Amino acid sequence: MYQSLFVVWRESVEALLVIGILHAWISQQARPARARLYLWIGVALGLLLSGLLALTVLFAGEWLAGTAGEWFQATLVLLASLLILHMVGWMRQHGRTLGRDLREAVDNQLNRRNGLGLLLLAMLAVGREGSETVVFLYGLGMHKQGLELWRFALGGFLGLGLALLTFVLLQRGSRAISWRRFFALSEALLLLLGAALLVAGIDRVSGQLMAMDLPEYVYGWFGDALWDTSARLDDASGVGAVLASFAGYRAQPSVATVTALAGYWGLVGFWLRRLSATGLPNGSACPA
Repeated sequence: MYQSLFVVWRESVEALLVIGILHAWISQQARPARARLYLWIGVALGLLLSGLLALTVLFAGEWLAGTAGEWFQATLVLLASLLILHMVGWMRQHGRTLGRDLREAVDNQLNRRNGLGLLLLAMLAVGREGSETVVFLYGLGMHKQGLELWRFALGGFLGLGLALLTFVLLQRGSRAISWRRFFALSEALLLLLGAALLVAGIDRVSGQLMAMDLPEYVYGWFGDALWDTSARLDDASGVGAVLASFAGYRAQPSVATVTALAGYWGLVGFWLRRLSATGLPNGSACPA
């Protein structure tokens, strides 16, 4: 539930930010009514595009049965982890100039009287956030059933409501939360969630490899536990379950899991230091 709440909250706030920047800039123009119509049509088409992607992913998961379906799901989970890294990097590079870039794009389209260009801009902006949300939610919720699935869906709806509230507070300049704090907090949580998705993908890959005829050392890498901390912190309940969901904690990790996590956090640390060294923005505020 909390995973879906966070994903929908984070992605929805970013989508609302883009829509808010575009809407505010259009409202300052001489004849905003027509441009505003194109904006909302673009938003609707972006949501439709995300919905079509969701249906495609769901049907593909149902159509691919057995081993093919398992590999498809594992690939999607690992892709979601990579998308999180891409999204964090993109916001670090473009966060400070996002508002300016969007306003310049709107100006270009309005000067050309090209409503279709504005429509496409809004559609792609919303569709990008929506498609990421689809991939993340599928990767996190593919194994859930029954009551657990309903809670997962409820978390998504609560995340949407929380996103609307967060956006209002951010736009009003609340002292409790600022754009800088929002991006810093969500960036940290996203990176933890990316680690959790990576481990979930490794788990699914391990399950498939265990059923194949492979050299013995492969079974050792993916199947044997390096240690067992379940007596102190079980990953199936309590705090351990929360850490498993949001950070990829495993009480009995394999060599592959430990290696993947070490490589993931090593890459994140190197990458963030490199961005800081080049003077790129660090998730700073980017409202209109």
